[in-house]
Amino acid sequence: MTAEPAAGATPPAPAAAVRELARLRDSIDNLDAALVHLLAERFKCTQEVGVLKAANGMPAADPEREAQQIDRLRRLAAEAKLDPEFAEKFLNFIIAEVLRHHEAISQ
Repeated sequence: MTAEPAAGATPPAPAAAVRELARLRDSIDNLDAALVHLLAERFKCTQEVGVLKAANGMPAADPEREAQQIDRLRRLAAEAKLDPEFAEKFLNFIIAEVLRHHEAISQ
């Protein structure tokens, strides 16, 4: 005899659904780790750009390059079926952090 769930309690999910959820979460965890490592590599490159700019008296910001990158990322996002608005916000967040690093390097 099995006990009935308490009133308002969520019944247990089927075992197959629990396994699939675990599989998907493992994939998400792996992708998150990859994103962190990719961002670390990207910031290593942008740090070198900041050093190069500072050593050569170049401005930290390059609005033309930033606009080109935003356009490029929006196109890539659309092709990948990712919301271009989200992609632009994400890149703007990264650009702001890169500029903060470049300004700190130049001081």
